[in-house]
Amino acid sequence: MKGPVDSFAKSEGLFDSELRTVLTVLSRVASRPPAFQSSDPSVTALMVATIPPTVAAAATSATPNRAVRMLGRYQLLRLLGKSEQTMLWLAQDSEGDLEVMLAMPRARPADPDALGAWLARVGRTSRLKHPKLARVLDVGEHERWPYAIYERGSFVTWDERLTSKGLPGNELTQWSVQVLQGLAFAHEGGSAHRDLQPYSLLVDDAGSVKLLGLEIVDADSFAKSFIGMAADPDGQQAAMDERRMQRLAAEIDVLAFGLVMHQVLAGNAPLDEPDVAKVVGRLPPFGHEMVRLPWTVPRPIAEPLRAIVNRATDRQERQRYRSARTFERALEGWLQATSDQDAGPITLLLVRMRSVGLLPAMPGGADRAARLALLETGHTHELSSVVLQDFALSFEMLRMVNFAQSQAGNTGSGAVLAIHRAIAMVGLDGVRQAALSLRPWPGPLNDEAANALNALMLRVKRAGNIARALQPAGYDQEVVYLITALQNLGWLVVQYHFPEEAAQIRRLMQPVAAQKAGEPDEQGMTAEGASFAVLGIDIDALGSAVMHHWGLDDGVQHMVRRAPPTGPIHTPTSDVDMLRLVASCANDVLDAVALPSRQAVPAVQRVAQRYGRPLNITLKDIQDALQPPAAKPDRADA
Repeated sequence: MKGPVDSFAKSEGLFDSELRTVLTVLSRVASRPPAFQSSDPSVTALMVATIPPTVAAAATSATPNRAVRMLGRYQLLRLLGKSEQTMLWLAQDSEGDLEVMLAMPRARPADPDALGAWLARVGRTSRLKHPKLARVLDVGEHERWPYAIYERGSFVTWDERLTSKGLPGNELTQWSVQVLQGLAFAHEGGSAHRDLQPYSLLVDDAGSVKLLGLEIVDADSFAKSFIGMAADPDGQQAAMDERRMQRLAAEIDVLAFGLVMHQVLAGNAPLDEPDVAKVVGRLPPFGHEMVRLPWTVPRPIAEPLRAIVNRATDRQERQRYRSARTFERALEGWLQATSDQDAGPITLLLVRMRSVGLLPAMPGGADRAARLALLETGHTHELSSVVLQDFALSFEMLRMVNFAQSQAGNTGSGAVLAIHRAIAMVGLDGVRQAALSLRPWPGPLNDEAANALNALMLRVKRAGNIARALQPAGYDQEVVYLITALQNLGWLVVQYHFPEEAAQIRRLMQPVAAQKAGEPDEQGMTAEGASFAVLGIDIDALGSAVMHHWGLDDGVQHMVRRAPPTGPIHTPTSDVDMLRLVASCANDVLDAVALPSRQAVPAVQRVAQRYGRPLNITLKDIQDALQPPAAKPDRADA
């Protein structure tokens, strides 16, 4: 026998075909002329009696003066949202006269055992306590319909709050960071959402956000939706163990929230589908569609935020955020960087620099420099060459002299960018003290991260030597070498201080081989886009922050900013422009040769075309500069 819950379920779209029949009948009755209407209750009863009983129950609840709908002791006031899997109601607790929110699945558990499992799972999840998880007041069932009751208070759902104009990116990011904090806590506690929708997210007037609805969808329903697996006769998943299922559910939660952010920023549902779970099912690996933020949106979107949200919904699974924590860190990094230039990743970097140094000293290099510093001044040239072979010591020398000048107000003579000049300013004892202050190799890095940092340092040294080979006559080779290295300072400090994030950025930048023969490879993200997506800030901005901390002026900051990877290169009109372009050309050359062999040759040719006229160089000059520097002992070779 069907209970009252079945009636209200029909009235809210669970059985849409019957509801349409009801509404058709009611509209015909209401539109009849007065002569054919009767106030006789018996006539009205006869008309209603012609409607099937299950439809009549729905009709009762669909009329303006609809009957009170109860689920146990809770009066259902208004539907706040529904998807294919779940629904959320605004309800009244008849015992406490308290307005609450009631979340429930769209289908009853199959049997008493499944119902018991649902109640146990949601009850266990309700014990998770976090400021960004909505408070669970009750978990129960009525006529085998399970439900979870959440505190309403001053909170409304995002669906209730938002309009088609969405939110400013900064405000959305503040909300989103809070959601991801709660979601990450739930995932780390062994729970998942499995049907994250805009109505699952709450916000109050103060901008405080909470997440509700964890575990309302059971694992079997989730598996059937996304994996096409059915439970075996013993109730166990046939092809995936519980741990893998939980990890997949967490990843889908993160993807779903990326789609919610997309919807808020774009002003409409992605793929014109309001059910987020259905959109997830149309994206790889379940489908073949793609979701990216459009360029025409209700409000401007900052490029870092666009890169972050597009990464969250990327068509390539490997590009997406794998956890709520990494998604949260990217958003927080951008939010803090935009609100305060000395906050977020920059502050964290400066704090780490104080504890483990800017970079670790290369093995043996600092010791040799310290020994040479004890000798007579006639060895200054040899000492300068030794210092240049160690980036940690070279940068520490630049920091010492430029920071001292900025503190003393002696900025009129310009920045010091040559090691021999820095040695002359601090003296041999200053060099020895600088060498002894460095953190020994490899600092706090494990072997894998240390190898990656060493490979990056070798690459930067090679770029410096290429720049020396390409530089016009009359420029100090040490300055050219160090400007080229400083253009990579952001990469060096990220590799040392944030090695996991550096690995993510490199992965996002990698092209993906075409799935079909004859199709072009799919390009990876740009370095800027990848760093935005991982750190929330451009890697070059971290390098600039370090140099600003050293006291280097705007002229130096301009020189160490690489030329854009696309667009024309203009003839330099100053020494600053010349140094910048020579260093940029050298770094672009190394980027080109790092590509797969079939792409490297045309890429080098494109570099020669872009820089040829402004720097007065040819393709042969670049090819000569790429030769191993074994015959060039005056260089800072690896």
